[in-house]
Amino acid sequence: MTARAKSEIRKRCRWAEGGNELYLAYHDEEWGVPLHDDAKLFEFIVLEGAQAGLSWSTVLNKREAYRRAFHDFDIAKVARMTDAALEKRLLDPGIIRNRQKIWSARNNARAALKVVDEVGSLDAYFWSFVDGKPIRNRWRNHGDVPPRSEISDELSKDMQKRGFNFVGSTIMYAHMQATGMVNDHLVSCFREREV
Repeated sequence: MTARAKSEIRKRCRWAEGGNELYLAYHDEEWGVPLHDDAKLFEFIVLEGAQAGLSWSTVLNKREAYRRAFHDFDIAKVARMTDAALEKRLLDPGIIRNRQKIWSARNNARAALKVVDEVGSLDAYFWSFVDGKPIRNRWRNHGDVPPRSEISDELSKDMQKRGFNFVGSTIMYAHMQATGMVNDHLVSCFREREV
């Protein structure tokens, strides 16, 4: 039996079932894994904001282009991007060509640098909202997983106060799920215990 065939037998979260290879790899290897790297945390701020109103698979398919367009999510480099550089991104078919979302990457990089100056790292900032350890929810059904939480409400409000945009509570809950601040793998999913 091939590795792919064995992978097919595994029980996954409903949202990942039937996904393409990229989607399955994201679910199986990344989603819900505690993340403590500032550039990666910033990457998810940008990607989750870009996803607003679209499917996550659309964003995943454009992820490599986003990495090229936004200096591999080097926060300082993105913060220094000029208006001309951002205008050029509007012509890049590899990313979502929405002016507000493109400009928000620079805006959020600048806000992130202020957080780093104040708190020491994005890692310290984000993880302070969950006392430094993942919340393990142990959901049984896909419909039990909420679109937001009290913590994502609090995080969203604080980020907006700090000048971030495209950081509503639902977006920030998705960010918390993606970066492992919450483990929302269903208990029936093979990744729930592994994460």
